[in-house]
Amino acid sequence: MHLKDFILILPYLNNREGLIKSLNSIEYPTDRYEIIIVDDGSRVPLTREDIALSTVKSGKVEILRADQNKGVAAALNRALEFIKDRTDFKYIARLDCGDLCVNERFSKQVEYLDNHPDVYLLGSKVIFRNPESGREYQYQNKTIESEIRREMHFKCSFIHPSVMFKREVLDQVGVYPENYLHCEDYAFFFQILRLKHVAILPEILLITEWSDQGVSSRNRKRQLLSRIKVVSRFATDPALKFGGLLRLILLILIPLPVIRFVNTRK
Repeated sequence: MHLKDFILILPYLNNREGLIKSLNSIEYPTDRYEIIIVDDGSRVPLTREDIALSTVKSGKVEILRADQNKGVAAALNRALEFIKDRTDFKYIARLDCGDLCVNERFSKQVEYLDNHPDVYLLGSKVIFRNPESGREYQYQNKTIESEIRREMHFKCSFIHPSVMFKREVLDQVGVYPENYLHCEDYAFFFQILRLKHVAILPEILLITEWSDQGVSSRNRKRQLLSRIKVVSRFATDPALKFGGLLRLILLILIPLPVIRFVNTRK
């Protein structure tokens, strides 16, 4: 049996240009990975002809189609259910339409996980870039495991489309919980954190798009309320839990433009 290094999962919704851009940013040997794209109820269904516009050279691209939009968590879980019984790959990677892999992202992540078999979840440094204004900032997250574990009580240390995790996570943790609206990744990563070792590479391996009209921005208050649920459910240190919940409450009261302004000045 030929063991693939990873399967890459991309949720898709009415963003063919962003999908092509993301696929074109992938650099990895053709026969060592696969791609699963989950079309989450797009107005015009994604086709293989659309993908042919990209330069991606994956040996296999699978398109899963949902009849109606059910959200990111449901889309990701459909892909995970699709591959859960397979044992011919080592890792699962994430990417979102419009985001760019840089600096040999997948080669560095696979190499790290191969050399650190006790690590089940791996992230990286990330640049957030607004394509309209050109403004950008680097997400500030810790890279030492003890500090990551502390930081997770206050914010998610892992930027979702930057991660790669072991296939065994599906057996030991399961799939994304769908009862944390706009926050399924935070809850999922917290569950892995409680059971296994995690790591973040101290190098920028992803450029991700952000916009004041994006999903996270439009649903900011609901996302913060979901983050309160996550910290309440999964936090392990009482003092850090209190501090994290207090911080989230304060964030609800601070307007998003103020936070964006501070981030882009760092």
